[in-house]
This record gives sequence, C-alpha cells and structure tokens, in this order.
Amino acid sequence: MKTTVRLLLGDQLNSQHSWFQTTDPDVVYVMMEIRQETDYVLHHAQKILAIFAAMRHFARALSHRGHRVHYLTIDDPGNTHSLTHNLTRVMQQYEAGRLEWQEPDEYRLDQQLAAFAATLPEACCVSSEHFITSRHFAAGLFKTRKSWLMEHFYRQLRKQENVLMRADGSPEGERWNFDHDNRKRWSGSPAAPADWRLPHDHSKLWETIVLAGVRSFGNPQAHALRWPVSRAEALSDLDNFIENALPWFGDYQDAMAHGQVRLFHSLLSFALNVKLLNPRELIAKVEQAWRDGKVSLAGAEGFIRQILGWREYVRGVYWARMPDYVTVNELNHGKPLPDWFWTGKTDMHCLSDAIGQSLEHAYAHHIQRLMIIGNYALLAGLDPQAVHTWYLGVYIDAFEWVEAPNTLGMSQFADGGLLATKPYVSSAAYVDRMSDYCRNCPYDRKARTGARACPFNALYWAFFDRHRTRLERNPRLGMVYRQLNAMTQEQIAALREQANRQA
Repeated sequence: MKTTVRLLLGDQLNSQHSWFQTTDPDVVYVMMEIRQETDYVLHHAQKILAIFAAMRHFARALSHRGHRVHYLTIDDPGNTHSLTHNLTRVMQQYEAGRLEWQEPDEYRLDQQLAAFAATLPEACCVSSEHFITSRHFAAGLFKTRKSWLMEHFYRQLRKQENVLMRADGSPEGERWNFDHDNRKRWSGSPAAPADWRLPHDHSKLWETIVLAGVRSFGNPQAHALRWPVSRAEALSDLDNFIENALPWFGDYQDAMAHGQVRLFHSLLSFALNVKLLNPRELIAKVEQAWRDGKVSLAGAEGFIRQILGWREYVRGVYWARMPDYVTVNELNHGKPLPDWFWTGKTDMHCLSDAIGQSLEHAYAHHIQRLMIIGNYALLAGLDPQAVHTWYLGVYIDAFEWVEAPNTLGMSQFADGGLLATKPYVSSAAYVDRMSDYCRNCPYDRKARTGARACPFNALYWAFFDRHRTRLERNPRLGMVYRQLNAMTQEQIAALREQANRQA
C-alpha cells in the first residue's frame, strides 16, 4: 500500500482530531519549521518561539502515541524553507502516493496548498475540526442582508448551539447581550490574580532560531516563557482562569491599568488559535461555571460572546472578503508608523504602556489594541496595511484570519464600515474613564490645544472634520457632528493645526 503524507501546520495542534484516533503505519505526519512562515512578516520573538516549542511538543506526543512523524527543524540542512518544496521532497522520500492536509486558516496557505495539490495524482483537504461554523457560514447567513451585524450572527449561534438558552428558546436572563454591564473601571480591588501559567526555559531553542538567521523583534523571554506548549497545560490554564479570574472578568474586561498586563483576562487566545484548546470546551466550561453559581451571567455571557460570537464572526468575514480584504483603505490613510511603535518610547503614557507591554509580552488585551493603539493609528491617519502588518507580527495570538478583520475592520475602519457600524475612536475622555493612564501622563487630558494638550483630543476632532463628507450622515455619529458644528472656524482651524503637529 502506498504511503499517505499528512501535513500539519504550526497552528493545527489539535490532538483531538479524528486523524489521531488510530495509528496507521502507512501514514506519515509532516511538520516543518520554515522561513516561509517566520519571514512573511516580522514577528515577535515570543510568537516564533512559542509556536515552535508547541509544535515540537506536539510532534513528540504523536510519536509517543505510535504515529509516524517527519519533523523538519529550522536548522535541518535538508530544509528548503518552502512549504511545497519540502512536501515534494518528503513525498519522494516516502514514495507517497497521496497528500492530505487540514483546511488552513489563512488564505495564502489555502491557495498555495490547493495549487500544489492540483499537481498531484491524489490529494485531499479535510476539516481542521476546530471551528463551530464553516468558513462560509457567515456569508450564507448574511447573503440577503445589507449589513453584517455580529449581534445577528451571535444570536443565531446561541440558538444553534443551545448556549445560555432556556427550554422555551429565550436567552437566559431575558437578554442576549450584557455588554453594558461589562465596562467598569478597575480601582485596584479586587486584586488581579498572579500569573498561573508555567514558565519554560526555551533558551536552547531560541539560540537555534537566532543562529538560523530568523529575524524578530520584542523580548523573547526565552528563559521563562509562559505560553502553554501542550494541551494539558492549556487545560490547566483554562481551569485556573475560571477559578481565579472569570468571576471578575465581566466587570473589568474593558479596564486598563498601568503595570497590569492581564488583569482578569484569560490569556487563552494563543492556545485556542493553535488549537491546543477547542472553542466548544471553553464555552461549555464557562457556561457550567455560571450554572454552578461561580460567576455572574453577565460575566459568563461576556466571555462566551467573544468566542461564540466575535471569533467565529470575524473568521466568516475574512473568508467572505479575501483576497481583497487585506488591501482595503477606504479612508485613504497613508502615514508611516512612528518609530515608537517598535520601542514604546513616547511621552503619551497610555501608548507607552500598551506598546511597551506588547513588545515585552507579545500581548495586550482587546481594549488596549482597539482603544489605545488602534485609536491613535486611526485618528493619526496611519497606513492601515502597515498597522495590520504590525498587529500581525507583534501579538502571540495574531493569525491573519482573526487579526485582519479586527485590525482593518474593527480598529481602522479601512473596510468602510462592513465590520463596524462606526469608527471606534475616542478623545482622552474615554482613556481616562477606563484606565489610570492619564494620572501620571505629562499631557493634560482636558486640553484640546496647547503644548501640554493630550494628542488624542485634537486628533479626534480633526479626524471627524477631515472625514465629514463620509461620516456626517452616520446615525451613530450625530452627537459628534452636532458638537463639531457648534465650533467656530477658528476653533476648528486650531484643532487641525494642533493635530498636524501631534500626528
């Protein structure tokens, strides 16, 4: 019988996949560390290191279960560093007659493998058995609707999956969404839990990566990296989150505080996106925690909405709009990223903290990404493709299918409103309301103009003035334009001048 080669990508570490339920001596699993994947954007050191460490752990686990594994390391002399060239070599080595692979999550890999498979006598793509919806579920759901509202998608999935639902088909608590209950500022109490994740010494692997010539940025923390490398660790992290942080997650999921990297966030997105965890098990455990009285309904729903609603929704947007989605720029923004995106050295306390944290830990939570870094990028008119590339590289959990819609659509409004019903921007008032960042900042959060005026204020008003033609009729922005229209031409001119100096 001819050998079958089965490809496993670096974000396909799903030990529960049906492929692995039986062993077959005629099946060889192929995994590879390649420059094609480390180099397509400049990645944070921890992202490369954690993925490689998790891949190596997964390969060893498969071998221990009796599966045949062919693993190409980054420094293997026979590694061509091309996905398809390596596959050609491996298939020749094993005289393989068939290639099988799981659906890639990224469009570029999907296209590359489909083109390669077309040259083979026998090839088959199967489901990754990870997501709750198919790639094109959202496109089908919205095909008769003018707008792609996440709330409609989310309610459909709540019913379909019977999550937080009553027997009569109504939502628990008689509300679908408790978002308005999840916006409290954190004043220091309750105390944020200590980091329960296990540290790993990956210094030897990091040395190998560096010697192989792989470029990166950010602190690798190779001697004590805490991102999980196995399913067992990821499950332990999930249990610790539910026990030690979930009870307060709902209240403070939008809060920010200086020196607080995580507050009550789960830090499970990396494990989820490389498929060490399955979204259904997160949803089930969180729902059960609510039914057991351990967390509030608002807190449980807030977390579940991120997984069942937003995560599945943005994936649907991605597959419906690719390949053109990553080139969208409806506002025609084009300024380059400031140098401090790579150093964190800016006098704006909020940006220094959020970017510095990102460079140090390859992580920032969703409000830091959206309402601090993304807010500045959009107001200042930064090139959305440059912003997209930076987000894709810097964050440990950033894979294009989830990052591109979040960055280009939700954060930068570059798709013109497909994903977000309005630009998510704010002046300093929001930053001050949801954080303590303004407390020790050299800028005055209340001033619009002048040497000490917070840049967010003039940038905010100049943004809406600049895009008046496009945005003035947006029903969600009526109050903004009423305030803008009440300003004198001299005031608007001063705001424009201030914004030009500070952008």
